[in-house]
Amino acid sequence: MDRKYNKYNIQIARTLRKNMTKEERHLWYDFLRNYPVKFTRQKVLGRYIVDFYCAQANLVIELDGSQHYEESEKQKDAERTKYLESYNLSVIRIPNNYINNNFRGVCEFIDKKVKQSLCQRC
Repeated sequence: MDRKYNKYNIQIARTLRKNMTKEERHLWYDFLRNYPVKFTRQKVLGRYIVDFYCAQANLVIELDGSQHYEESEKQKDAERTKYLESYNLSVIRIPNNYINNNFRGVCEFIDKKVKQSLCQRC
């Protein structure tokens, strides 16, 4: 990962951790926080801050609210994903409504992705 990053992002990440969305809080406190493989939240990676990051599995999880489906945001998300993938990270995007309507399914999906990634590294 590019070690150069905007130091201002560290303070932003701290603020984002304190002010998580309800979907981020739900996923963090009810699943990722106690997951057997370590995740961090609001992690600075290069020039971006990602919602959740698992270094061991090279996995980034982004939760997307409705604004991410606007055309301008889709382009920004595509650039962000391409940047992160250039560092061998897998990026999964989960719509907020999936967290609200199918939390168990989301958790099973994340668990499957983590296990797949770890198996590929064996």
